[in-house]
Amino acid sequence: MRARRRAPLRALLMAMIVLGLAGPAWANEATSVGTALDTAWVLVAAFLVFFMQAGFGMVEAGFIRAKNTCNILTKNFVDYCSASIMFFLVGYAFMFGQGNGLIGLSGFALEGAPNPSGVPLWAFWLFQAAFCGAAATIVAGAMAGRMKFPAYLLYTVVISGLVYPIVGHWIWGGGWLAEMGFADFAGSTVVHATGGWAALVGAVLLGPRTGKYVRNGHGRIVSRAIPGHNIPLASLGVFILWFGWFGFNPGSTLGVAGDGGSLAALVAMNTNLAAAAGALSAMVTIWIVAGKPDLSMTMNGCLAGLVAITAPCAFVAPWSAIVIGLIGGVLVVFGALLLDRIRVDDPVGAVPVHGLNGVWGTLAVGLFGQQAVGATETGLPSGGLLTGGGAGQLGVQLLGVASVVAFVLVTMGAMFLAIRLTIGLRVGRAEELRGLDIGEHGMDAYAGFQVFVTE
Repeated sequence: MRARRRAPLRALLMAMIVLGLAGPAWANEATSVGTALDTAWVLVAAFLVFFMQAGFGMVEAGFIRAKNTCNILTKNFVDYCSASIMFFLVGYAFMFGQGNGLIGLSGFALEGAPNPSGVPLWAFWLFQAAFCGAAATIVAGAMAGRMKFPAYLLYTVVISGLVYPIVGHWIWGGGWLAEMGFADFAGSTVVHATGGWAALVGAVLLGPRTGKYVRNGHGRIVSRAIPGHNIPLASLGVFILWFGWFGFNPGSTLGVAGDGGSLAALVAMNTNLAAAAGALSAMVTIWIVAGKPDLSMTMNGCLAGLVAITAPCAFVAPWSAIVIGLIGGVLVVFGALLLDRIRVDDPVGAVPVHGLNGVWGTLAVGLFGQQAVGATETGLPSGGLLTGGGAGQLGVQLLGVASVVAFVLVTMGAMFLAIRLTIGLRVGRAEELRGLDIGEHGMDAYAGFQVFVTE
């Protein structure tokens, strides 16, 4: 009888022993499954960010003249190719390699390259290379319709191989801004401000398109609208970019295993809310200013909201994301009007979308940032000025974005000046009027259709 009573106890003890021995194996298997899930997440996000190149191409092609369509699409195609090669050879090393607070100096061509992520190096590199390509392609739109193709090729080599990786090292590679607690979750500064302010200095040095600024009957110089040739194409591009941003921002969690899923969901929600708010506020603003709800400005408002939320998307509550997007939409309208007033020709609005809103989104971290949103820990060093955290984080954000803007303006300005003094930045007047498709590439985007090339 006593032996029968002890039998269940023996069985329980044996089960505990078996479970104790198997525990490490189960833990290893769970870790392996988590790594595989995170790797798949990062790869899919990288594919979505890569698909954004098509979005940039469609937006820029739609917003410019028909006679320059092949040229702008070629630039969008080739700058990603160039960025991929340069980021493999030197860019990743400068960005994530061991070095100092200013630049990484190890891991060239990924030989012995460090991997700060929790996923395989190859997946992490692909995700970061897609970001590098996005930064490089921003400039194409602002300099569309009059820039020499060889000059653009040289530009892509410099920004993707040197300028972008250095900025990335400062913020994401353990550099001096990272040590100060600067926060840019997915790249309002690293990607968008870098590309947007490079676009500004390039547009200034290149000069406006022929016929953009003309004298009116009173002798005053006024801005003349040069409408894009295909707004439906641009609209498709904006939807592609909006879709791709769900890889850009949520993918920057670098995983969804464990608590990563909750953070990724917050980031996705904030991204969508800011985009919608930016579109609506830009539409209302241009409606008030110009009397019509202009579609092109509405679409740029959507992109402005997306750029603005890219830095704070993991650090703010959904209500803050709406406010950030609303302000971004207003900024893009008045930013475009300001450029026209100072006679800087930006055919697609790259500077107000990426440059101004890259800065705004970065500063928004210091205003609206929270260390926790509900039960989700954000990892922000301190809260923002408007959420009870004081002005400390805002000061760091201001110093960081100002330093990046100054660095980009100086380096890219020097590069564009060097190109202008050597091979030249701008095509001739006759080639510009004829169109860069024929002049630079010897082909037509719309074969069989008459394209007017007299202005």
